[in-house]
Amino acid sequence: MQVFNVVPNLPEELVPLKELAYNLWHAWNPEALTLFMRLDRDLWEKCNHNPVLMLGRMDQERLTELATDDGFLTHMKRVSDEFHRYVEYRRFFQFDLGVEKDFRVAYFSAEFGVNDSVPNYSGGLGVLAGDHVKSASDLNVPLVGMGLMYQQGYFRQYLTSDGWQQEKYPENDFHNMPLRLMRNPETNEPFTIYVPMKDRQVATRIWKLSVGRVSIYLLDTNNSLNTDTDRAITDQLYGGDIEHRLQQEIVLGIGGVRALAELNIEPAVYHLNEGHSAFVMLERLRNLLSQGLSMDEASLLVRSTTVFTTHTPVPAGNDVFPPDLITTYLGNFARELGFGIDEFLGFGRVHPQDKSEGFCMTVLALKYSAFANGVSELHGRVSRKMWKGLFPTVELEEVPIDHITNGVHIPSWISIEMAMLYYRYLGPKWVEDPDNEKVWDRVSDIPDAELWRTHERRRERLVAFARKRLIQSLNRRGAKQQEIQNAREVLDPEALTIGFARRFATYKRGDLIFSDLDRLSAILNDPDRPVQLIFAGKAHPRDMAGKDIIKKIVHYTKDKRFRRRIVFLEDYDINVARYLVQGVDVWLNNPRRPLEASGTSGMKAAANGALNMSVLDGWWCEAYNGINGWAIGGGEEYEDIEYQDEVEARAILDLLENEVVPTFYKRTSDNLPREWISRMKNNLTTVCSFFNTHRMVEDYMESFYLAAAEKYGAFRENGHEPLKRLNQWRRNVTACWDKVKIVSTDFPAGQENPIGIPITTRVVVDLGGLNPEDIQVEAYFGKINSAGDFEFVETTILHNGKQKDSELHEFTGDLFLDKTGKFGVRFRIRPVHPLLEPVLTVRDLKWDE
Repeated sequence: MQVFNVVPNLPEELVPLKELAYNLWHAWNPEALTLFMRLDRDLWEKCNHNPVLMLGRMDQERLTELATDDGFLTHMKRVSDEFHRYVEYRRFFQFDLGVEKDFRVAYFSAEFGVNDSVPNYSGGLGVLAGDHVKSASDLNVPLVGMGLMYQQGYFRQYLTSDGWQQEKYPENDFHNMPLRLMRNPETNEPFTIYVPMKDRQVATRIWKLSVGRVSIYLLDTNNSLNTDTDRAITDQLYGGDIEHRLQQEIVLGIGGVRALAELNIEPAVYHLNEGHSAFVMLERLRNLLSQGLSMDEASLLVRSTTVFTTHTPVPAGNDVFPPDLITTYLGNFARELGFGIDEFLGFGRVHPQDKSEGFCMTVLALKYSAFANGVSELHGRVSRKMWKGLFPTVELEEVPIDHITNGVHIPSWISIEMAMLYYRYLGPKWVEDPDNEKVWDRVSDIPDAELWRTHERRRERLVAFARKRLIQSLNRRGAKQQEIQNAREVLDPEALTIGFARRFATYKRGDLIFSDLDRLSAILNDPDRPVQLIFAGKAHPRDMAGKDIIKKIVHYTKDKRFRRRIVFLEDYDINVARYLVQGVDVWLNNPRRPLEASGTSGMKAAANGALNMSVLDGWWCEAYNGINGWAIGGGEEYEDIEYQDEVEARAILDLLENEVVPTFYKRTSDNLPREWISRMKNNLTTVCSFFNTHRMVEDYMESFYLAAAEKYGAFRENGHEPLKRLNQWRRNVTACWDKVKIVSTDFPAGQENPIGIPITTRVVVDLGGLNPEDIQVEAYFGKINSAGDFEFVETTILHNGKQKDSELHEFTGDLFLDKTGKFGVRFRIRPVHPLLEPVLTVRDLKWDE
């Protein structure tokens, strides 16, 4: 069969629409969105806000009519000019770094949720990746995305009449999406890369998704060069068995690096968004070995230029593959790298010699990343505890996993009405510089009445959307006319509206609020102060417990007590999420602490003025200040989860009865809830300035990207000469390290030391054949509890003093204490080198006896 594509036939006057359609910049620009809505609002909704598909379905007469519409053409030119100003602005990222750096970051993610027109995501991980890319574009950060393009994406959810979740997998039509198949400019043939898979090579094509100034490249195995089995590798996101998952991750990691090379893109820094792409490390090692580097040299370069972000707060959430499966699929690749299979499998094991241990992608990523982080302050602590076994020589708080708290791309999530309000009172800086606290301080300038009217309009639209969505679901199920008529009357556009929408994993406890039905009914059905709940979310197809929670909630919606007060919306996606976060008054979140790594949906709701009511987990631990929302509990963690559920379910209802509902319905003479609006403004001021992806991307840049890029540039000078010298230095240190030791310490232990007076200490070290500048001697000290454990620690570097003899050197320094109490101190040695990241020496720490 000969294949060809049919594309929209736009009048010449409307050609700029095509350029705008193929760049997802339009998805967060209100003027661009309004422009596409002007074409045909109903068609825009039917096409899931996909302008490429919409242009292909437009009536030709309508297009001809618009080509002579001066008002439309003026609007289009204004948007097109703004787009060109945006993409052509070449200033090196939009915040002050002093000097320009020449490098590129490759950002790998198994899913990207940029917009609902490209359904290539399942939930929070992908949506975060999309927001990361959008902020990188806004900030002009030199970043390129790499992922997979799924033929069916994640499943679409529908419910039976009994409330049981079913899944369907509609095909994605790549040619009617804002994607471009990458072609060789000389031959016009599609770029094709080959990925090793068992004893064969899988042909993989590359699609480009343009997101402002950033390109995301997406790999697709569904082409005629492959067998049917290999064509199905990129069929579904998280849809197959463990073998299918391994196949996808080989394509993502190994294929992603090869795709960048095929496109002549040479990243200095690789950022892995979760462990799915950890095979990146192996392909990078293979490339460096082929350039003549030794394995030690290649490993040092890869580690020094890799950033890894973990999003998982429990061990079970990490991909672990059976050793025999890794051997089957990557045994040849291991031999190509020069490894025996047992040594190769050790890369993915906490205990490399334990042959029963599976191959964990997170372990591989952590072993080969100098820069690693969790996604909130609490999650950083949880991750350090979880992976302490990889770093046995360091104290828990020094396990080299930092944290960078997630954020959201605010322009993508706020309503057009709210955006206009911000432009009017905050100016354009809320888009250009959203992490500037002074910008958000201007929220106080917004008149209470105007803010409240804007919010009420969005609640009304949410109610209308929920009714329409519910009626569509009932019609599809063949519901009775009375049931459909009832759906037209559910919810009240003026009632206090609470939203709960997320993945229905059991730890998120979607049904917690239903612990006392009579009490909940009394709250929801108060005739003077009504309250309503809107739920949405999907359970993983194999998560029967999660599906059961959804079924339970759907049954509650049919209970005569709750029929008008509770709604469950099918098929949660970005579009449903936007309506919810833009229209609810309260965003409810009640996971079991500390199982919520971060959470971002509450940030989106907050940016629209909604108040969070959440367990102190994930991001809310850092955001909550006592008046910008409500906390469920005080951050407790429980051994008995049934007791925890009982306590926190009661706390939710207590908050509703005693604080949330009374505050919402307390009105002044002008019928405004002034106290509620005051909380809204405090929420906008405190949350928006920090919990945004501009701040997040800047944190990655300043904490990780720049340091990694500098190492990449330094190591590549003069044919990798600095790298080779560093590796030779490391080999010398390794050879001598067993002989290096602390001989004696001179410290006033057991004495009372006045606060504020420096405590002088001396440590004598046997260098074991090293030079004094090869090591760093540190005092590790802090307050200790009754069990003798450190409550907090500080580190002071001791300086090289006098030489005792040829091998013994004295190191001295002062400890400064600004607190009283019982303190402890230990001393340790680590190797140091100007080109070596300190985190790469943590496994070499030597402590005093």
